Amino acid sequence: MTTAEPRNYPFSHPERLDTEPLFATLRAEEPLTRVRLPYGEPGWLATRYEDVKVVLGDPRFSRAASLEHDEPRMRPQPSQPGGILSMDPPDHSRLRRLVTKAFTVRRIEQLRPRVQEIADGLVDAMLAKGAPADLVEDFALPVPVTVICELLGVPYEDRVDFRYWSDAFLSTTRFTPEQVGECTLKMRAYLEGLIAQRRETPRDDLLSGLVAARDQDDRLSEDELVMLAMALLVAGHETTASQIPNFVYTLLTHPDQLELLRADLSLVPRAVEELMRYVPLGIGAGIARYALEDVELGGVTVRAGEAVLPALASANRDESVFTEPDRLDLLRQEGTHIGFGYGVHHCLGAPLARMELQVALDTLLRRLPGLRFAGTEDGVEWKEGLSTRGPERMLLTWDA
Repeated sequence: MTTAEPRNYPFSHPERLDTEPLFATLRAEEPLTRVRLPYGEPGWLATRYEDVKVVLGDPRFSRAASLEHDEPRMRPQPSQPGGILSMDPPDHSRLRRLVTKAFTVRRIEQLRPRVQEIADGLVDAMLAKGAPADLVEDFALPVPVTVICELLGVPYEDRVDFRYWSDAFLSTTRFTPEQVGECTLKMRAYLEGLIAQRRETPRDDLLSGLVAARDQDDRLSEDELVMLAMALLVAGHETTASQIPNFVYTLLTHPDQLELLRADLSLVPRAVEELMRYVPLGIGAGIARYALEDVELGGVTVRAGEAVLPALASANRDESVFTEPDRLDLLRQEGTHIGFGYGVHHCLGAPLARMELQVALDTLLRRLPGLRFAGTEDGVEWKEGLSTRGPERMLLTWDA
């Protein structure tokens, strides 16, 4: 298969949590294919697992170079300088080191009792109110929002504002470019105000630590400080808030796997890994990397200055790595998913997300016997116009 003109990407409108059907054909016949996203210049789409790992992990592919190009993207706004996702080492390493200690596996395990307390409190409220409950508003959002607020040092009572700003930050079509710009300015002003407060009265939170790194050690600029706080606030809640209902939806629509998990909750950590592999979170591909020199990849030569987009959802269904990749198998042992990315930009908050997802699934299945849709799966309302997939509203019921 060869492509003379770039294909428009995404190839089709994503339905619920379905994976793009063309990925399997491309992996077999055209693992690197030219695509054009809604915005920016054309680029290559990498669909095979090993090729995606090269794009994510090989220093010959650069994120910082995207600032010099009209990068292929799903949203009108290009990446902004100063953001950690638009940096290469050593600048990326410098910023990442400032927050790594807050997200070590050991530190996150110390937070597990607090996350369990939050989850149990939310289920208590659901039980007191009675079924049905909206999993999104009553559980999936409050868990990671509360955790990131406490960790970063952001008032929980401001969650409505920063959730709205986060949606704008992740918007593809839900918000106009003008609205996105306005929300970005409001989020910046909000965080600048919190930073000013921490300068006056430091606390035992991550934001105070970043302010100290800025003021005492001069390890990041003021703009980098604000941008890093924005990234932590948005990424620290949005992905997990989407994946909790995504995972529950997937289990409810795979009753054999759900019963397997209900019968043995010790499988929850393994289930989280398989669900991370199986569930496609984004509607597009990963953010573009630019070749710094000619690179042989997927049977073609990517020229210096060309963009490559890693299709993580396709890589996680690669037949050469995963047996029966389109089957959800909570007992799967082979292969390592790249749902959290790979290389220097591997998700900093992966240990936190894993722990939150483990606590969420365990708590819901343990405390809400017979958890099921209040109606049918067709009654789930899905997000539209955002770069992340997931239910907007998902009513559930359970056995009394």
